[in-house]
Amino acid sequence: MTGLCGGRVAVVTGAGRGLGRAYALALAAEGAKVVVNDLGVALDGAAGPGSPAQDVAAEIWALGGEAVAHGGDIATTDGAASLVATALDTYGRLDALVNNAGFLRDRMLINLDEDDWDAVLRVHLKGHFLPLRQAAAHWRAEAKAGRAPAARVVNTSSGAGLLGSVGQGNYSAAKAGIVGLTLVAAAELGRYGVQVNAIAPAARTRMTERTFADSMAAPDQAGAFDAMAPENVSPLVVWLASADSAGVTGRVFEAEAGRITVMEGWRPGPTADKGARWTPAEAGEAARKLLAAAEPPRPVYGAS
Repeated sequence: MTGLCGGRVAVVTGAGRGLGRAYALALAAEGAKVVVNDLGVALDGAAGPGSPAQDVAAEIWALGGEAVAHGGDIATTDGAASLVATALDTYGRLDALVNNAGFLRDRMLINLDEDDWDAVLRVHLKGHFLPLRQAAAHWRAEAKAGRAPAARVVNTSSGAGLLGSVGQGNYSAAKAGIVGLTLVAAAELGRYGVQVNAIAPAARTRMTERTFADSMAAPDQAGAFDAMAPENVSPLVVWLASADSAGVTGRVFEAEAGRITVMEGWRPGPTADKGARWTPAEAGEAARKLLAAAEPPRPVYGAS
């Protein structure tokens, strides 16, 4: 390892399993001291036994790194505040926040009830906003005190947030909201030395193993590249969390297997300007011509 994050302190939410665990281990391997957050819940958010955060922290210590476990609910103000306080009280600083916590409650829209909508929006979108707000307040105070940080935030969106996903209206809406939050935070916090980016990872986790079982399966052949291993996403997260990523902010990256893609968002495409008000018929005719000249949209995940 190169020690890319040597001397830095990183917080990772939802780090007890899957992608979050892979990020925490990779950050520690590159020299970061890690706050490992995980509420220890079941796939649908219900309370579960054990402490996966403590397990991962112990794993990091066994590998020669430094880590501390945090079991609070980061979708509450108190939980998010205690998350940042844990980093500051334990290690005296905070350099990177990786927002990763989440779960699924998949339903087709006509069967999606209000509780399932609220629960998924809460853990994903509110669970990004509250830790980000707490960390940003600390970094702003540092900057105003003349100690400008080289702070980094890595948010977690999804292909579902970028393109939509059948049966995941709540999850897709939350992940799209995270992209919007990322862009606003990057614009607002740059003056304080904070860079904010988002990733849309594809990897084998408890959530994807059930939803996309066939495409997420590990290879049968020994020694073959495991394209869906969560560890494949970690290098990009580590780099974005490091000081080496200076100048990169307000970006969204897809990361899957050995592939990294910079997303270009909703770029303006073909346009028409009449210079006066359209009639409905004229607007429709113009829209059809513009659509014919535009790039076709990518298919929605899960669409037949």
